[in-house]
Amino acid sequence: MAIESVGRPQQRLRDCPGFVSAWAASTISDFGSYVTTLAIQVLIVLTLHEGATGVGLVSSARWAPYLLFGLVAGVLVDRSRRRPLLVTTDLSRGLLLIAVPVLAVTHHLSLLLLMLFMASFGLMSLLNDAASQAFLPRLLPAHLLTAANARLDQSSAVAQTSGPALAGGLVSLLTAPWAVLVDAVSYLVSGLLLVRVRVPEPASRPVSAHGVTSEAVQGLRWVYGHVTLRPLAVTTHGWFFCSAIAGAVLPTFALRTLGLSPFGLGLTVAAGGGGGLLGSIAATRLGARFGAGRVVIVCRALTGVSWALMASSTAQWAGWVLFAAGQALLGLSMGAENANEMGYRQAVTPDALQGRMNAVMRSINRAVIVVGAPAGGILGDVVGDRSVLWGASGGFLLVAVVLALSPFRRAGLDDLGR
Repeated sequence: MAIESVGRPQQRLRDCPGFVSAWAASTISDFGSYVTTLAIQVLIVLTLHEGATGVGLVSSARWAPYLLFGLVAGVLVDRSRRRPLLVTTDLSRGLLLIAVPVLAVTHHLSLLLLMLFMASFGLMSLLNDAASQAFLPRLLPAHLLTAANARLDQSSAVAQTSGPALAGGLVSLLTAPWAVLVDAVSYLVSGLLLVRVRVPEPASRPVSAHGVTSEAVQGLRWVYGHVTLRPLAVTTHGWFFCSAIAGAVLPTFALRTLGLSPFGLGLTVAAGGGGGLLGSIAATRLGARFGAGRVVIVCRALTGVSWALMASSTAQWAGWVLFAAGQALLGLSMGAENANEMGYRQAVTPDALQGRMNAVMRSINRAVIVVGAPAGGILGDVVGDRSVLWGASGGFLLVAVVLALSPFRRAGLDDLGR
C-alpha cells in the first residue's frame, strides 16, 4: 500500500503537508456547498418561477449519477491517479456553476437546462467523492486515518453550523444567481490547492470499457464478502433508509406540528452542527480507547435516541428545546461515528480497491434515499409525521442491534484484514 512509507508512528497530521492542503480544499468547498444548496432552491422558485416539483426534479438530477454510474465511477477511480482526478472534477464543478448565473441574468436559463447542469455537476461530484475518500490513504499512514477523517468532519460541522446563515445573507445581498458564484469560486480555489499536493501515485491504466464489469464485481465482492465490511455496509444501507424516511417528514413536523418558524428550524439545524463538531473532536480518542466497531454501534444507537427526542417534542418552548437537543445529539453521534467508520473502511481496504469500495457503499446508500424519501412522505400523510419519526427511531435502534451482533463489534484499526 502506498501509505506504508509515508511516516513513522509519532507522525502527526500537521507533519503531512499534503493532508493540510487537502483539508483546506475540503473546508473551502464545504462552505460553498451550503451557499449553492440554498441559492439553487431560491433560484428555482423566484427566478424560474417553479414550485416544489421543480425543486424535486433538480434534486433528482443532482443525485441521479450516483445511481446510474456509481460502480463505474469506482472502477475509473481505481484505474486513475487520484490527485489529477480531484483537480479536474473541482475545476469542472466551478466552471459549471459559473455558467448558471450567467445564463440566469441573460434570461437563457430554463428548468431543463438547470437539470442538465446539475446532472453534470452530480457526475463530477460522484467522481470527486470516490476519489477524495480513496486519496486520503495515499496521503497518510493507517494510524492517522481516523484523526484525518475527524478533522474533515470538524470542518464540515462548522460549515453546517454557520453555512446556512452565510448562504441566506449572500442570497439576500447578491440575489440567488450571483450567490452561486461564491460556490463556483470555492471549487476553483479547492482545485488549485490540490494542485499543490505532491504524493507518489501509480501510473493510470488505459481508459476503456474492457474489464469494467469484472472490476465492478470485484468491488462488490470485496465489500459484501468481507467479514466486517459486509455487516457494516448492510446496516449502513438500513441507516440511510431510516434517515431518508425521517428526513422526509422532518420539515413539515417542525414547521406545522411544532410551529417553528423557518429561522427557528435553521437554529435547530445549527445545533446539529454544533453537536457534530463536538463528536468529531472526540472521535479519535473514542476510537483509540474503545475500538471503531464499538464506537460506531453506540453512536447508531444514540441516533435512534436522538430521533425519539425529536418525536417527543411539542409546540411550546420546552418542546422546541427538546427538538434542538435531539438535533444536537444526532450531530454528536454522527460526528463521532463517521471518522471511525471511514478510517476503518480505508484502513482495511487495499489501495487498488479504495475507489470501488467507496463507490459501492455511496451508490447503494443514495439508491436507498431515492426509495426511502418518498416512502417517508407517503407514510407521513397516511399515519402522521410523529408516528413516522417514532418508527424511524426504532429502525435506527434495530440497525445498531444487528451491527452489535455481527463481527464488526470487534473492529479496530489494528484489524488490517488485507
